[in-house]
Amino acid sequence: MGRIWIIAKKVFSVSLLFNALLTIACAASVLGGVYWYYAPWKPFEPYIIDGAVFWFAIAAAVLSLYPSAMLGRKLHTGRFLFHHYFYGLVVIGCAAVYVVLFTPASIFTIFIVFNESVEVNLGKFFLLGGFALLLDDLPDVSMRIEGHLNWLKDKARRIPRLMGIAQAITGAGALYLSLSLLWGIINVPQWVTLANFITCFSTLITAIVSFVFIKRRFWHKLELKHPRENTH
Repeated sequence: MGRIWIIAKKVFSVSLLFNALLTIACAASVLGGVYWYYAPWKPFEPYIIDGAVFWFAIAAAVLSLYPSAMLGRKLHTGRFLFHHYFYGLVVIGCAAVYVVLFTPASIFTIFIVFNESVEVNLGKFFLLGGFALLLDDLPDVSMRIEGHLNWLKDKARRIPRLMGIAQAITGAGALYLSLSLLWGIINVPQWVTLANFITCFSTLITAIVSFVFIKRRFWHKLELKHPRENTH
């Protein structure tokens, strides 16, 4: 039973990473329209004051990546043949080949181009899944990467109050965005699409996760790094 609980928590951690990446991808797609493809587009007007609000969702998701990953890194799930990051790289590689060969989107712009086709969304899904597995096990990729991550962790540990404030502000922005978008979907039938629902609820989860980590005072509880980790 204990083993099952550990695996369940690991899956939950990876799911949070995936959701954060999904929020970033959804927001990037909208911002791509705002700044490049449909400029000067005002997305979801008048329910959202400005398209720039999507930057708050991206920032909130970025700030939740490390806390989400830490939920899983503290667990000893073992590995099957290879580290988790290896499987993440395999998924990313296969997804990239699929995108190049079987979708009209470019692998370099797939996350900012607005395309709701099944083929493109399937490619996005597996790319994000691969990146989630990679981020979950990122310190094990190399000692250099681990050293850089520990350096960033040490910097964040020195300003826990500022990190908490930043997470609160961006989380509030993400919450405003998700609720405004939901209200718009309810009132505008043309906005009832799978992409909008995914954007709405992914951003809502990101906002909730942000406030959960604030309540748990995550940034105030960062552990001091071990001397041998000081490789930066």
